[in-house]
Amino acid sequence: MSDKSVATPFRYLLPLLYGALFVLLYASSYGDMLDWWGNPDYNYCSLVPLIAAYLLWERRQTLCLPSVPSMAGFVVAVFGLFLYLLGEMGGHLFSIHISSWIIFVGLLWMHFGWDKLRAIAFPVCILLAMFPLPNIVNTTITSGLKLISSNLGVKILQLSGVAVFQDGNIIDLGFTRMEVVEACSGLRYFFPLILVAILLAAHHRARFWQRFMLVLSAVPFSILTNALRIAAMGWLYPVMGNDIIEGFWHEFLGWVLFMFTIVFLLVEMRLLLWLVPMGASQPPKNVFTVSRQMPRQRAVLPMALVMLVMLAGTATCTRTINFREQVPMVKPMSEFPMTIGEWQGKTTPLEQIYLDALNLTDYLQADYVNEQGRSVGVYVGYYASQTKGVSTHSPEVCLPGSGWIFKGSGLALVPVGEAETMAEVKRVVMEKNGVKMLMYYWYAQRGRVLNNPFQLKWFTFVDALTKQRTDGALVRLITTVHEREKPEDAEARLQGFVRQVGPQLNTYLPGK
Repeated sequence: MSDKSVATPFRYLLPLLYGALFVLLYASSYGDMLDWWGNPDYNYCSLVPLIAAYLLWERRQTLCLPSVPSMAGFVVAVFGLFLYLLGEMGGHLFSIHISSWIIFVGLLWMHFGWDKLRAIAFPVCILLAMFPLPNIVNTTITSGLKLISSNLGVKILQLSGVAVFQDGNIIDLGFTRMEVVEACSGLRYFFPLILVAILLAAHHRARFWQRFMLVLSAVPFSILTNALRIAAMGWLYPVMGNDIIEGFWHEFLGWVLFMFTIVFLLVEMRLLLWLVPMGASQPPKNVFTVSRQMPRQRAVLPMALVMLVMLAGTATCTRTINFREQVPMVKPMSEFPMTIGEWQGKTTPLEQIYLDALNLTDYLQADYVNEQGRSVGVYVGYYASQTKGVSTHSPEVCLPGSGWIFKGSGLALVPVGEAETMAEVKRVVMEKNGVKMLMYYWYAQRGRVLNNPFQLKWFTFVDALTKQRTDGALVRLITTVHEREKPEDAEARLQGFVRQVGPQLNTYLPGK
């Protein structure tokens, strides 16, 4: 940190101390992030630090600006530390990743001041793109886009004379069937395309609205190119077979269309500038200007020392104090009754691939059938201790990946709390291949019934601090809404089943 208010020897020592403490705090979570970068949906993230470094090099002259240490940066860094604790104890990896960026920004602001930070704001903000989004956010953004692009792809095939039929998430070409989930893997280029559009907009001398339109247009472009990809697979399948649906040629086709989309963005930018040129009277803003009135400089050394102590203390506490005691279930799920009133159940074990991915402490998966032949599927996944990457997660993350389309989501009032008290749980209607299902799910967390993942993370953080407990379970109940059945009959069936199974669950899951 080149700051004249810091003694010269300490000035060179500070970056080393900050770097060492960052390694202690984030080595584990950044290791998880590198694993995510190996996922085809997020391999573009590995290029983001290089892009940011290049953009910073372009702005290297800003390092010659005078530094004006700021207390505001110290406050921002302290908030980043709080977010780190929230993510570490709440088991939320994305919060930990974002906290590292906030602390980094806070330190830059604290040492360099606002004017210098503003001058390098763009490469600093671009660094946010290197963090993989939480699955629930990714799914929320892309699931609807996948459906739109698949519908459009089917329309293009039909207009070109190809006989094609779409049933939910299945595209039937007669000679083959494609899953929408697989066919729409081209939407993994959605976020890279947004990033490219932002970079192009930043490097063009244009008005703000022109740059905004360029970035916004990346959304329909990604949908259109993915629809063309689906159509191209339908056209090429008779010639290339399964090679065009999976493997190298499948990925190559997506890459070619991605490159064409970048060309479309460039053409659009030129067209926008041609229609509404900047004009000589509107010179571009100089991002390297500083405030005319220099604010009063603060001594940065005391703030730096306090920040070093706080970083070191946080790293020490999170690695030496056990905030997560292992809390076993009251009784193992293997003893859960298979007869509940009129319902007769049969367990169905999870496949090993899911057990390896979920890292469950204990679980129950069973199908219960009543005297009328109607069934309710039950899943309970329990964690004796939740950590980052090993915790309950919303069914609205994994089920869309299996092809389920969510038609409605809300809350339902059911008797699942202690002593059969009423509690709000998540209610979801979903469809797949013409089959409609009604689902209730909730998070059973140390005597609480939660329906929101943000509530889940907050109370996990609070209980880790106050009770040294992070145990919890996801409870999911699903029933089929049959073709000739009224929706309210399925609702009543699930409500009645919850009323009977709720008290049983409370005798297995640890309470307060």
